Amino acid sequence: MTPTLDSVFAALADPTRRRILSMLLEDDMAVTDVAHPFEMSLAAISKHLVILAGAGLISQEKRGRVKWCKLEPDALRAASVWMQGFGQFEPVHLDAFERFLAQELPDRDTPPG
Repeated sequence: MTPTLDSVFAALADPTRRRILSMLLEDDMAVTDVAHPFEMSLAAISKHLVILAGAGLISQEKRGRVKWCKLEPDALRAASVWMQGFGQFEPVHLDAFERFLAQELPDRDTPPG
């Protein structure tokens, strides 16, 4: 089963799962090592890992008695391609926006009162 774009974005929506992915950028990790920096149970971390694996963002394999997690960066490709589609729009220029606000709200630097 191929992960859907919805499942990838749903997995990425959680800050704990994003932090796990950042940790796995360095190297494969045992589940217990993934859980170590978090103040939650191993069962809670395991639920996060199931969601990440379901979205195709990580894979898990048993090596001996230890379960290891590995980042699967290809799963982010579809999300990246989708987001790049929005690159066709001109970026917001903050300097121009500031000048516009200064013209529209000339007394914004004046303290109230």
